[in-house]
This record gives sequence, structure tokens and C-alpha cells, in this order.
Amino acid sequence: MIDVYNVNITLTRKSIIDDVSLHIDKNEFVGIIGPNGSGKSTLLKAIYRILKPVEGDIVINGRNIREMSLRESALQAAVVSQHNHYNFDFKVKDIVLMGRSPHKRSMEFDTVEDHYIVDEAINHVDMMDFKERSFHTLSGGEQQRVILARSLAQQTPCLLLDEPTNHLDVRYQLHLLDVVKGLDVTVLCALHDLNLAAAYCDRIYLIKDGRIFASGTPEDTLTEEIIKEVYEVNVTVEKNKKTGLLNIIYHPGYILKK
Repeated sequence: MIDVYNVNITLTRKSIIDDVSLHIDKNEFVGIIGPNGSGKSTLLKAIYRILKPVEGDIVINGRNIREMSLRESALQAAVVSQHNHYNFDFKVKDIVLMGRSPHKRSMEFDTVEDHYIVDEAINHVDMMDFKERSFHTLSGGEQQRVILARSLAQQTPCLLLDEPTNHLDVRYQLHLLDVVKGLDVTVLCALHDLNLAAAYCDRIYLIKDGRIFASGTPEDTLTEEIIKEVYEVNVTVEKNKKTGLLNIIYHPGYILKK
């Protein structure tokens, strides 16, 4: 489980996250959505300890992250972030093998089991043909799939995703989220695409200007009125008769002007 209690985050003297609280149950897939600059990524960075809140508490599986070492945090939650840069020329298999690091003591060698877990993770994201390739030679979408494989190899009970479908084509957007949805883990995922949020999230927190504007099921939060209020666009929200999922249809501005 993941709990955030009254978290405030300030950057360069500006309030970015203002008194935000949220709860994710065990094995629940929860989405964070909101316009650019609303604070989605900032909140996630506080949960995976890149940023430190000014106030508030973050608890993962019953433990406050302030009381955990970085290694202990890495055993509880794996991260797939938007941007992944390495100064060294690592092979794909070596990047994924980094996910095993929290499970090891200092100077401990990789085991046969480690390599088996790595191969499983690479295969899970359909990248086995790239296993010996340099990470730098991959496209942005291929790199993102490798980073997901690294997180799978980490074998944590929680997974934190910061707009993980960036740089992916439609096929692999769905493939990545299908993989994550099929895992027996707790997921907190910042998403840009509202239709993907509607399709994959059990519940959604919608952030506007650093505060929780709405929360609940996709049906509760992805209404025409709420989307217009938060994103300042006109939409039609329909339930697909075949899938039962919500479809958000955007109205281009030039159509409305006719």
C-alpha cells in the first residue's frame, strides 16, 4: 500500500504540491492525471525520494520513507521515470541487471538466479532480441521498455510510473500497460493520455494547480464537466458498447468556431 498524508512541496520558493493526500490499496492500479505543470511528476518524485516534501508524510507498506534507507526504499518500490540518461555505454542486459542491486550486499556477485530473473524481465517487455545491444543505440521507446524490464527485475511490491508511455507507439503503449496491469503489485502511475487512464486505472486522482481536484473511479473523474474545468477543452465522454470502457472524444477548437 502507498499512503500520502498532507504533503507540501516547494521548489524555488514556489508551492508545487499543496496539501495532497492519497491512498493506494494493495495491488490497486491508481492513476494521477492533470495538465502539464499541475504537479504529477513532482509528487511522484517525492514518493521515490528524488524530492523531499516541506511537510507531510509518505508511507509505503506501513513504513514512513523517512525511516528507510535508500536500499530499503528500493526493495519496496521500483520506478519507471520519463527520462533515463546514462553516461556509460551499458548493454541492455546490464541495465536490467541493475534492478537486482537492492537485493545484494556490497561486492556480492550476480548469481544464476539473477540472470534468470533478468532474462524473464527482458522477455516480458519483448526485448530479448536487443539483450546484447548498447542502450545508447535504442530508440526512446525501446529504452523505455528496457527501463520497465529493470523495474520488473527489481521484484518490488510497488511500482511507480511517471508517464511511462512517452515515446512509445500505440502498440507498445498498450503492451507496457498490459504488462503492468497483469502484475501482482501496487501501481501508482502518472498518465498524460486520458483514454489510457480510463482503460487501465482502478481509481484516478486528478491534480490541478498542485491540489487534488477530483478523485474516484474513471467514471467519477473523467466527466465532460470535470475535463472542461481542468483541461479547458470540450469533450464528449461515451461508454464503448463493446468494451464497456470510457472513450473521451476531443472537440477541436476550429470545429467549435464554425
